[in-house]
Amino acid sequence: MSKNWELAYLNNNTPWDKGKPSPGIREWLTRNRLLGKGLVLGCGYGYDVRLLAQYNKSVVGIDISMTAIRAANSFEKVSNEIYHNCDFFSNLPFEEHQFDWVVEHTFFCAIEKPLRNLYVLNLIRNLKPKGRFLAIFFLKTSTNSESEEGPPYKIKRENIISYFDPYFEVLDTCIPTKSYNCRPYGSEIIYYFQLK
Repeated sequence: MSKNWELAYLNNNTPWDKGKPSPGIREWLTRNRLLGKGLVLGCGYGYDVRLLAQYNKSVVGIDISMTAIRAANSFEKVSNEIYHNCDFFSNLPFEEHQFDWVVEHTFFCAIEKPLRNLYVLNLIRNLKPKGRFLAIFFLKTSTNSESEEGPPYKIKRENIISYFDPYFEVLDTCIPTKSYNCRPYGSEIIYYFQLK
């Protein structure tokens, strides 16, 4: 059974919320820029949205939890960022192919495996031709099989590629040197893709 994200936010049972933007994304932005209109998946309270809005005039954050979106809207605006309460898999409130880039921090690793192929197809539907995709994944580094318990569902590096390679080319990949204190070096990996 999938996780009830709204209930988690209502009960303040949100261990993934660290009260600040992703250190890995912040670090990546010291060397790179995302240009144009962007979308942040599973934005929660909007920390990454507001970070990205410092560099971009148009950033949209979406989350399935109305409680999270209400909280995100309570913060002072950085730019023209907006938030939508919606399900990435069923009821997106905007036209297809309108985003120059999409960013996510472990959204892919929070969904169950049967949804991952649909995730990739929905990602393509939302990106403009040659659109960019920046993602941080929880990395499975041992030789054991990927954990079936989650979320999060850790993933092996080669399995990340198997989902995205048919549609995307890798522009950059790295292990972030900055991360939340609870995530040791090597537990996350950044991929920067472009639609083929």
